[in-house]
Amino acid sequence: MKENKRCNCIKPDGKNCNAWPMNNSEFCFTHNPETKKEKKEAVIKGGKANRRPYVNLDEVEIKNQKDVVNLIAKTINEVRQGMVDVKVANCIFYGSGQLIKALEIADLEGRVVEIEKVIEEQSHGK
Repeated sequence: MKENKRCNCIKPDGKNCNAWPMNNSEFCFTHNPETKKEKKEAVIKGGKANRRPYVNLDEVEIKNQKDVVNLIAKTINEVRQGMVDVKVANCIFYGSGQLIKALEIADLEGRVVEIEKVIEEQSHGK
């Protein structure tokens, strides 16, 4: 029967490590002085495993809000298929939101210019 003993390491916050110790040790894998080299290798390996290779995405021409919506839909599908990393997708979604706002502002500015032109023409026509 296994004891309910935990790792003997005391963390910087003063609390005990709550991990199970390794067989024939008072420490877990992370805190065991005898596995220091293996821990370092595991951390390096884990860091490399989490990285996805950079994927060159096709350039997308965006002229209007419909193009942004299409980009968002395309990105959602690419994430679901594992073709695009979630971090890249989040960046695309954030940028898409900013782009939608910019397109709306540009559209409103264009309308204001047209309205001002009409008002000016009407005031000179009187």
